[in-house]
Amino acid sequence: MMAERTEGFELIMREGVDPATAPHKPPLPPRDYACWQEDGLLIERNVEVPMRDGIRILVDIYRPADRPDRDLPILLGWSPYGKHGLSDTLWPPSGVEKGWMSRFTAFEAPDPAFWCANGYAVVFADPRGAWLSEGDLRHNGIGEGEDCYDCIEFLAQLDWSNGKVGMIGVSYLAAIQYLVASLRPPHLAAINPWEGFSDWYREFAYHGGIRETGFVPRGSDNLRFSLNRTEDTNRNVLAHPLYDDYWRSKEIDLGAIDVPAYVVASWSDQGLHTRGTIEAWRRMASNPKWLEIHGQKKWAHFYMPSSRAKQKAFFDHFLRGLDSGLDEWPPVLVEVRESAHVRHTRAEEEWPLARTDYRPLYLDAASASLSAMPVPSEAAAAYDPCDEAGEAVFDYRFEEDTELTGYMKLKLWVEAEAADDMDLFVAIQKRDADGSPVGFHFYAFYDDGPAALGWLRASHRELDADKSTPWQPVHTHLRERKLAAGEIVPVEIEIWPSSTLFRQGETLRVVIKGLDIYRDALPNLPFARHEDLRNRGRHVIHTGGRYDSHLLVPAIPPTAP
Repeated sequence: MMAERTEGFELIMREGVDPATAPHKPPLPPRDYACWQEDGLLIERNVEVPMRDGIRILVDIYRPADRPDRDLPILLGWSPYGKHGLSDTLWPPSGVEKGWMSRFTAFEAPDPAFWCANGYAVVFADPRGAWLSEGDLRHNGIGEGEDCYDCIEFLAQLDWSNGKVGMIGVSYLAAIQYLVASLRPPHLAAINPWEGFSDWYREFAYHGGIRETGFVPRGSDNLRFSLNRTEDTNRNVLAHPLYDDYWRSKEIDLGAIDVPAYVVASWSDQGLHTRGTIEAWRRMASNPKWLEIHGQKKWAHFYMPSSRAKQKAFFDHFLRGLDSGLDEWPPVLVEVRESAHVRHTRAEEEWPLARTDYRPLYLDAASASLSAMPVPSEAAAAYDPCDEAGEAVFDYRFEEDTELTGYMKLKLWVEAEAADDMDLFVAIQKRDADGSPVGFHFYAFYDDGPAALGWLRASHRELDADKSTPWQPVHTHLRERKLAAGEIVPVEIEIWPSSTLFRQGETLRVVIKGLDIYRDALPNLPFARHEDLRNRGRHVIHTGGRYDSHLLVPAIPPTAP
């Protein structure tokens, strides 16, 4: 481990691991430039791209073999996962069907076989310090944004390019688009971020101030293959538990983004991409911009033919100047879910929906229920936060069909017995009319997940008054306010956005625990986990009377037939 002084903080770096030893990857090709034709593609491997400081990174370029020298628009996929890591399959639970990807497809990236056949060039980059590219690897931040900027401008000047570059991809390949688009490279013509977080602290590393201990260290290790040094993301996260200059160095000026944008989010990435993708769309200044929010498995949704057709229509318009029907696209498409496999899509004009009717449902610990009216009598529910069985549960049975689409907020009055802090985990669940659980798609693999999730460490309860709204609390995470013995305090927990239709007789359930609620896939689950907890003693939830604990829900009035 080594530290590098950066303005306001010490950036922790580490020596890279020999790229040729990376597990679960195809053999690493040699560093030499190569060019050949294969399956209708003209492929150039290890093209050198100079950065503004003289460092050279390597990219692979795919062009249609039958027309490689014509004016081609370019789609850039940028990630540190290895441009040589190509495959025509993903894990079976992902739902990606045979034939949706060719063997030339990099992870979470566009498929060159499809795009080249439709008149595009596709470029995969190994960023600075990744694999065989020169320099030290930095994990996002302005430096990586500037490198991506330089790459875009280099590609646009190639003699076979039409001068228009677009970006597309999932997760890392989406988040980098926000970063570089905010710098406004002249030849970046359009972006299509497909599920990518935009707030490093709140969405990636510390959920409600509780450190994420599963994806962050695993993701950090995926970036260690380098001939030089790499940023040690996991150690940096450990070193910065509060919001400080390290996190500010990862901030993105989303309001500076003005390039046309087709942004796709999902309800299913609770704990990673759901919140940040939607927030990026809300804040970017792009005109036009479109938002689509689905509830399906993210990789399947990205590669399915209907999604690829929309991607093509978007880029055909902005990179090729074709009339591809975008005038008919609504600004927002929302998928309303009844379950993982029952859903419908509806066009909207804005997000959040202007007609939202925010309704409080009051918690009653005496009956383990929620009520549309304030609860007059005080009561308390207690549980052991260190026991997987310990929880507080509150149910609300709907008397008529009700759609909840948007942001929820859970206000609780809480007490920690024999402790000065408490970690609160919240799940919004659905039960059918018979009381059986109703599951939803969760991350890329599962169909038994929650409607939505929320988290908060009680000592991080301080709100940012400028950023918070009555329906979306935003916490500062600048300091900790520990609990005194016997102290009962109000906390407001942000529940990540969702869309769920409850039929008459079905139930919304609020589950509150002291640890991760969805744990079936431990220890190798691909979604957020939190093991660095502060719980001990008992958690007490106070309700009724003076304690107006409630769930604020976004009810959507039915539209006229």
